[in-house]
Amino acid sequence: MIKIKRVYDTVDVEDGTRFLVDRLWPRGVGKDALKVDAWLKDVAPSTELRRWFGHDAAKWNEFHSRYFSELKSNANGWRPIAEAESKGTVTLLYSAADETHNNAVALREFLEAHSWG
Repeated sequence: MIKIKRVYDTVDVEDGTRFLVDRLWPRGVGKDALKVDAWLKDVAPSTELRRWFGHDAAKWNEFHSRYFSELKSNANGWRPIAEAESKGTVTLLYSAADETHNNAVALREFLEAHSWG
């Protein structure tokens, strides 16, 4: 199971393995305060894609498509998530204010839509 949470949400024992999936460290969160098993910067959208998207919901479909293309050519970025999920629950952490249109949502959809074996 892959769950999604904002970095500002309370840590829960049921989160399982927690991965920060943003390219930038979240504002206002100390490195010791965020209980994270790994920071997977490389699974986040490229800097160019992130800047282009700018969390504009009107660009969501195109962002989704472009991000999936990046993920397809970046197995090393998402492989730790797939491996952890094969052993238990995984929580993807993100800092965006929009809980519907963000890279963690798209990343979960990507992982759930593909069988990576």
